Amino acid sequence: MKFWNGWKTNEPKTCPAARGDAGFTLTEMLVVMVILGLLAAAIAPRIVGRLDSSKIRAARLQLDTVSASIDVYHIDTGQYPQGENGLDVLLFAPDGVASWDGPYVRSPDNLVDPWGTPLRFEISSSGIPTVISLGADGAPGGDGRAADIVFPDFSQND
Repeated sequence: MKFWNGWKTNEPKTCPAARGDAGFTLTEMLVVMVILGLLAAAIAPRIVGRLDSSKIRAARLQLDTVSASIDVYHIDTGQYPQGENGLDVLLFAPDGVASWDGPYVRSPDNLVDPWGTPLRFEISSSGIPTVISLGADGAPGGDGRAADIVFPDFSQND
Protein backbone atom coordinates (compact mmCIF):
# COMPACT_ATOMS: atom_id res chain seq x y z
CA MET A 1 0.00 0.00 0.00
CA LYS A 2 1.43 3.36 -0.96
CA PHE A 3 0.80 6.73 0.65
CA TRP A 4 1.43 10.21 -0.67
CA ASN A 5 4.41 11.63 1.22
CA GLY A 6 4.03 15.27 0.42
CA TRP A 7 5.83 17.62 -1.98
CA LYS A 8 9.34 16.58 -1.01
CA THR A 9 9.96 13.66 -3.33
CA ASN A 10 8.20 11.71 -5.96
CA GLU A 11 8.76 8.38 -4.17
CA PRO A 12 5.72 6.93 -2.50
CA LYS A 13 5.86 6.33 1.26
CA THR A 14 5.03 2.85 2.57
CA CYS A 15 2.56 2.03 5.36
CA PRO A 16 4.09 2.15 8.92
CA ALA A 17 3.07 -1.47 9.53
CA ALA A 18 4.90 -2.58 6.41
CA ARG A 19 8.08 -0.83 7.64
CA GLY A 20 7.88 -2.65 11.01
CA ASP A 21 7.09 0.50 13.02
CA ALA A 22 3.80 -0.83 14.45
CA GLY A 23 3.62 -2.20 18.04
CA PHE A 24 5.44 -1.41 21.28
CA THR A 25 9.13 -1.26 21.98
CA LEU A 26 10.81 -3.40 24.62
CA THR A 27 11.34 -0.31 26.77
CA GLU A 28 7.65 0.54 26.68
CA MET A 29 6.75 -3.01 27.66
CA LEU A 30 9.25 -2.95 30.56
CA VAL A 31 7.85 0.34 31.85
CA VAL A 32 4.34 -1.10 31.85
CA MET A 33 5.57 -4.24 33.65
CA VAL A 34 7.31 -2.16 36.34
CA ILE A 35 4.18 -0.07 36.90
CA LEU A 36 2.02 -3.21 37.23
CA GLY A 37 4.56 -4.72 39.63
CA LEU A 38 4.50 -1.62 41.81
CA LEU A 39 0.70 -1.64 41.90
CA ALA A 40 0.65 -5.33 42.85
CA ALA A 41 3.25 -4.73 45.59
CA ALA A 42 1.14 -1.93 47.03
CA ILE A 43 -2.16 -3.82 46.96
CA ALA A 44 -1.14 -7.40 47.84
CA PRO A 45 -0.29 -6.79 51.54
CA ARG A 46 -3.72 -5.28 52.13
CA ILE A 47 -5.44 -8.29 50.60
CA VAL A 48 -3.28 -10.77 52.54
CA GLY A 49 -3.89 -8.81 55.75
CA ARG A 50 -7.64 -8.99 55.20
CA LEU A 51 -7.43 -12.72 54.54
CA ASP A 52 -5.53 -13.29 57.79
CA SER A 53 -7.96 -11.24 59.87
CA SER A 54 -10.90 -13.03 58.24
CA LYS A 55 -9.46 -16.42 59.15
CA ILE A 56 -8.93 -15.28 62.75
CA ARG A 57 -12.55 -14.09 62.98
CA ALA A 58 -13.77 -17.33 61.41
CA ALA A 59 -11.72 -19.34 63.92
CA ARG A 60 -13.23 -17.41 66.85
CA LEU A 61 -16.75 -18.07 65.58
CA GLN A 62 -15.92 -21.72 64.99
CA LEU A 63 -14.53 -22.11 68.53
CA ASP A 64 -17.70 -20.56 69.91
CA THR A 65 -19.85 -23.03 67.94
CA VAL A 66 -17.76 -26.06 68.95
CA SER A 67 -17.85 -24.89 72.56
CA ALA A 68 -21.66 -24.79 72.41
CA SER A 69 -21.64 -28.32 70.95
CA ILE A 70 -19.42 -29.46 73.82
CA ASP A 71 -21.89 -27.95 76.29
CA VAL A 72 -24.77 -29.90 74.71
CA TYR A 73 -22.64 -33.08 74.77
CA HIS A 74 -21.96 -32.44 78.47
CA ILE A 75 -25.66 -31.95 79.20
CA ASP A 76 -26.53 -35.21 77.39
CA THR A 77 -23.75 -37.41 78.76
CA GLY A 78 -22.75 -35.76 82.04
CA GLN A 79 -19.10 -35.61 80.98
CA TYR A 80 -16.78 -33.60 78.79
CA PRO A 81 -14.87 -35.12 75.85
CA GLN A 82 -11.78 -36.82 77.18
CA GLY A 83 -9.06 -39.31 76.45
CA GLU A 84 -7.97 -40.51 73.06
CA ASN A 85 -11.33 -39.78 71.40
CA GLY A 86 -11.01 -36.03 71.98
CA LEU A 87 -13.49 -33.95 70.01
CA ASP A 88 -14.39 -36.91 67.78
CA VAL A 89 -17.07 -37.76 70.38
CA LEU A 90 -19.02 -34.83 68.95
CA LEU A 91 -19.32 -36.79 65.68
CA PHE A 92 -19.29 -40.44 66.70
CA ALA A 93 -20.72 -42.14 69.78
CA PRO A 94 -17.97 -43.20 72.19
CA ASP A 95 -18.00 -46.71 73.61
CA GLY A 96 -19.85 -47.03 76.89
CA VAL A 97 -21.84 -43.78 76.69
CA ALA A 98 -25.48 -44.75 76.32
CA SER A 99 -26.89 -41.23 76.61
CA TRP A 100 -24.98 -39.90 73.58
CA ASP A 101 -27.53 -38.12 71.38
CA GLY A 102 -25.34 -36.73 68.58
CA PRO A 103 -23.82 -35.97 66.28
CA TYR A 104 -23.23 -32.58 67.85
CA VAL A 105 -21.43 -31.07 64.84
CA ARG A 106 -22.32 -31.43 61.15
CA SER A 107 -19.03 -32.70 59.75
CA PRO A 108 -15.39 -33.37 60.61
CA ASP A 109 -14.58 -30.01 58.98
CA ASN A 110 -16.18 -28.32 61.99
CA LEU A 111 -13.39 -29.73 64.16
CA VAL A 112 -10.57 -28.29 62.03
CA ASP A 113 -9.55 -24.62 62.18
CA PRO A 114 -9.36 -22.39 59.06
CA TRP A 115 -5.65 -23.28 58.68
CA GLY A 116 -6.36 -27.03 58.56
CA THR A 117 -5.18 -27.92 62.08
CA PRO A 118 -7.46 -30.01 64.34
CA LEU A 119 -8.99 -28.08 67.24
CA ARG A 120 -7.90 -28.94 70.76
CA PHE A 121 -10.03 -29.30 73.87
CA GLU A 122 -8.85 -28.91 77.45
CA ILE A 123 -10.34 -28.44 80.87
CA SER A 124 -8.58 -25.48 82.46
CA SER A 125 -7.21 -25.60 86.01
CA SER A 126 -10.30 -23.70 87.14
CA GLY A 127 -12.56 -26.36 85.56
CA ILE A 128 -13.63 -24.30 82.55
CA PRO A 129 -13.86 -26.21 79.24
CA THR A 130 -11.59 -24.53 76.70
CA VAL A 131 -11.40 -24.97 72.92
CA ILE A 132 -8.12 -23.99 71.25
CA SER A 133 -6.98 -23.27 67.70
CA LEU A 134 -3.20 -23.22 67.27
CA GLY A 135 -3.40 -20.31 64.82
CA ALA A 136 -1.72 -19.90 61.45
CA ASP A 137 1.51 -21.68 62.40
CA GLY A 138 -0.22 -24.79 63.79
CA ALA A 139 2.09 -24.81 66.82
CA PRO A 140 1.42 -23.87 70.45
CA GLY A 141 2.14 -20.25 71.36
CA GLY A 142 3.10 -17.66 68.80
CA ASP A 143 2.49 -13.98 68.22
CA GLY A 144 0.33 -12.00 65.82
CA ARG A 145 -1.43 -14.17 63.26
CA ALA A 146 0.43 -17.23 64.56
CA ALA A 147 -0.97 -16.77 68.09
CA ASP A 148 -3.24 -19.41 69.58
CA ILE A 149 -6.94 -18.59 69.64
CA VAL A 150 -8.67 -19.70 72.83
CA PHE A 151 -12.38 -19.87 73.67
CA PRO A 152 -13.49 -18.62 76.07
CA ASP A 153 -10.85 -15.89 76.10
CA PHE A 154 -11.35 -13.82 79.22
CA SER A 155 -8.50 -11.48 78.29
CA GLN A 156 -10.61 -9.83 75.54
CA ASN A 157 -13.23 -7.23 76.22
CA ASP A 158 -15.36 -7.60 73.08
